[in-house]
Amino acid sequence: MREEILLGNGAIALGLMEGGCQVLTSYPGTPSSEILPEFVRLMKLEGVDAYTEWSTNEKVAVDNAFAAAVSGKRAACCMKQVGLNVAADSLMSAAYMGTTGGLVIVSCDDPGPHSSQTEQDTRLMARLAKVPVLDPSNPREARQMAKLAMELSERFKIPVILRPAIRVCHARQNLSWEPISGEGKRASFEKDPLRWAATPRFRFILHGELNKKLREIAGLFERLEAHNFHNLDPGKSYSLGIVASGVPYSVVKDILEEEGRGDVPLLKIGTPYPFPESLARAFMSQCEKVLVIEETDTVIEYFLREKERVLGRLSGHVPSEGELVPQVVHRVLEGAFKEMGLDPLGPGGDGQVMELVKGLDLPVRRPTLCPGCPHRAAFFAIRKGRAKTIFTSDIGCYTLGLNLGAVDTCLDMGAAITMASGFYHAFRQDGIDQSIVATIGDSTFYHSGTAGLLNAVYNDARFVLVILDNQITAMTGMQPTPGLGIRADGTQGRAISLERVVKGCGIEFVEVVDPYDIKAMGKVLKEAEAHVKDPQGGIAVIISRHPCIIAYREEAIAERKSVTVTEDCDQCNLCIERFECPALYVDDKLGRTAVNQAICTGCGVCLQVCPRDAIVEV
Repeated sequence: MREEILLGNGAIALGLMEGGCQVLTSYPGTPSSEILPEFVRLMKLEGVDAYTEWSTNEKVAVDNAFAAAVSGKRAACCMKQVGLNVAADSLMSAAYMGTTGGLVIVSCDDPGPHSSQTEQDTRLMARLAKVPVLDPSNPREARQMAKLAMELSERFKIPVILRPAIRVCHARQNLSWEPISGEGKRASFEKDPLRWAATPRFRFILHGELNKKLREIAGLFERLEAHNFHNLDPGKSYSLGIVASGVPYSVVKDILEEEGRGDVPLLKIGTPYPFPESLARAFMSQCEKVLVIEETDTVIEYFLREKERVLGRLSGHVPSEGELVPQVVHRVLEGAFKEMGLDPLGPGGDGQVMELVKGLDLPVRRPTLCPGCPHRAAFFAIRKGRAKTIFTSDIGCYTLGLNLGAVDTCLDMGAAITMASGFYHAFRQDGIDQSIVATIGDSTFYHSGTAGLLNAVYNDARFVLVILDNQITAMTGMQPTPGLGIRADGTQGRAISLERVVKGCGIEFVEVVDPYDIKAMGKVLKEAEAHVKDPQGGIAVIISRHPCIIAYREEAIAERKSVTVTEDCDQCNLCIERFECPALYVDDKLGRTAVNQAICTGCGVCLQVCPRDAIVEV
């Protein structure tokens, strides 16, 4: 028997392994990033033979896992909720076609959002795709549901979604398990073109089969007492009952138990789709009204009948956006209790703490690039002298170029290139020669940059593209990129250079520069702009290459420099406002800028920034 305190994502990895997962694919994205590395760790610990990969994007991850499931193996793929958008086309078709083995799609939601473009609810995507979805409330249940999802998938020949929210992914819980054998099925593909290559006529037939599967699964979910249950006293009537799922269920349960509120029954829904209607109907029959607490959208609330008896987002009792943290849930419960004439709750344990924090008058610090980050130097050079330039950017650390005035747009993965192309044609149509500089990271370019760049070249768009290559997928946890050639399990794969990919897209101007050399970066930018404006030119691509300061602590700064600020500083604040290095700050006692030596990395880039040369090497 092994025992560990596991991260929620580690618990999911354990559950997948216990469920016989032989193939696991993923594209990193908070809050899902740790699942695959934990699976690799457990795989080596248990001596399990499985295939793992960091896929280039989420669609690729789903397709690879689906192929394995079609061959009879048990497979899974992991991503964050917005990543499922990228894989949506594959998901919709996979639901109709079904599987032979098992296919679990782990889509981790981010209520808040803490590090995502949207607060979208994966449960709605599951409903749209017509695939079952399981909603765990803690790491232990996430482990159980990961295994259950694999078994359901293989039994009913259908993809199953596991949807943990960020508080499940990043919570920790003590778990124990027996040794895992890891024995799995051998791949075997039975040709059946009417299913695996179905035309629209046969997709209609497959749709009917899918609906039949869902009806059978719905009946199973009605009896799934481990994850769908309530604490009603038989025959007793209640003025208010609460229906909850996922993390909000755990919060509500804790509050009711701490307050000793046995007078308010609680229904837990662990399987939002197909919805266990009979169970919910039985619960409602004993309650005058029910309060629905779920994240982050209205799923359970829509499925409940007799809307006039339901309190939730649609009635205004629950906030329509934002994470349902304990303080918010406490307020929601308090409001509902008051409306229904129930005894009020206690004051809540967080109120005094929040008031205390407010009284500390702590400074508000916005997110910023790390001290020594090469992207800062690149953005400083890009922004200089380009007040009228449109700066399109992308998803990653470099989105923080906002602070340096070098990011105007950020839509989704790959949109730095496609929006640059769109802006060019929109202004060109009006006869305006608009300057455009797009920035995208190396991992994001591999993920979704090539299709946009091919389109831009084909349609003769004109802009400068700067690929910020820090040789790692930094924001999501330092995963390798295809440019490194390091595979998910640490073995060596085949590295694919950015230069070759970019040239393969039809780009003639490709220059590599180290952004730490701001003058060199500025010179290449001017050359790139000249190429863009040349009638015989085209899109110019600059690869701004320097190792990430966090991932490569030694290599990133080969020769560290100790810097200080002299009395020549007139506090113009250019180094703080435009360069925005966290190691530089205004010292009120000195009356000028100073260096925080505790966080200064010694990169020395700031020596090139000060217009008065007041920052000097010691």
